Amino acid sequence: MGRLGAITTVLGGKRIPAGRKLSQNNTGHVYIRVSDMKDDIVSMDNLQYVPEDIFPLISRYIIHKEDVFITVAGTIGRIGKIPPELDGANLTENADRLVLTIIDQDWLIKCLQSVIVQSQISAVTTQVGQPKLAILRIQNLLIPLPPLAEQRRIVAKIEELLPKVEEYGKAQDALNKLNAELPERLKKSILQEAIEGRLVPQDPNDEPASVLLDKIRQEKAQLVKAGKFKKKDLIETPISEDEIPFEIPESWEWCNLGYLITLLSGRDLAPSEYNDSNDGIPYMTGASNFESGSLLVNRWTTHPVTISHKGDLLITCKGTIGEMAFNTLGDIHIARQIMAINSHFLDLNYVRIFLMRTVSELEKKAKSIIPGISREDILDALFPLPPLSEQHRIVEKLEQLLGEIDKLKK
Repeated sequence: MGRLGAITTVLGGKRIPAGRKLSQNNTGHVYIRVSDMKDDIVSMDNLQYVPEDIFPLISRYIIHKEDVFITVAGTIGRIGKIPPELDGANLTENADRLVLTIIDQDWLIKCLQSVIVQSQISAVTTQVGQPKLAILRIQNLLIPLPPLAEQRRIVAKIEELLPKVEEYGKAQDALNKLNAELPERLKKSILQEAIEGRLVPQDPNDEPASVLLDKIRQEKAQLVKAGKFKKKDLIETPISEDEIPFEIPESWEWCNLGYLITLLSGRDLAPSEYNDSNDGIPYMTGASNFESGSLLVNRWTTHPVTISHKGDLLITCKGTIGEMAFNTLGDIHIARQIMAINSHFLDLNYVRIFLMRTVSELEKKAKSIIPGISREDILDALFPLPPLSEQHRIVEKLEQLLGEIDKLKK
């Protein structure tokens, strides 16, 4: 080991006089700034020059291609060499030049860039005001000093291995990215299998979805007679073969989601109509009220208009799209950023699975400056309807699998 000052000469750069500026016009006197200095080399993309009348004042503060630069102010410890084209250029006061005699240039650069030396640099850098690395502290840096021939052999071996290290690094980055994305990819894949009828086996004893649809038609007709539904609620939109996005089991049926559910759109309240003092019923205003499938209450109202009831499936439809939670609170007022879904005919957990898988498609339909989806986006969605018993089995299986996927994230 040796002190850097014993094996090199450390010399500083020089700033141009106060009140003067560098020129972008080529005066023949390049001025190398810290911003030009990258690890290993100086960038020539945006060079600036010393004005002709200033050059005599700083002409001695130069750096040569045989030297090594080290940045000493602002950005500390950046190391490299000078391109031959910039040999003899003027050097900023925020960098020093190391003049070499008995040490290999490439070895010294790699040595100074090493963790062991960079940690020394960090330890002796002053932090008052702008970070600064004084010449004396550079001179006192401890440097391992093998024989000159060995320095060159080490450099040659590093240059031989570095491309392999970089290749490994890229492969590791790709693997890390894949591992980070794996849980979400698995989730999407499993959700797709769920709505395609491939997650659980079909049971021939299940009442087919066609029978369920007939029961829904009959019940809706009764609700129309009772005045609880409107005649338009009996209308079924035909689905052509061209519209069908994927194959489903024979016991399933395609239909529009709107035929199977009731959908309540929210409405905003004026500031005078809600409070934060727990007076009235909860007022849900948007995604901030949703957290990990649960609802958070921070506002209340005594002027409810659009009321969601306990058991409804809530989904955000403006701003942050696709956040979902079940209403476990009872009667709540929902703002226009939220819709409430209910159905007497379906397992709403299966509807939630369907919407979880299709939320990306819903987001693509988001309109206006503030992204949003409309009632029609949900009501017109093509819905793969399984038998009711199979809906329950899909929900149970999916909850089990998603729990296993969540463990991968930890």
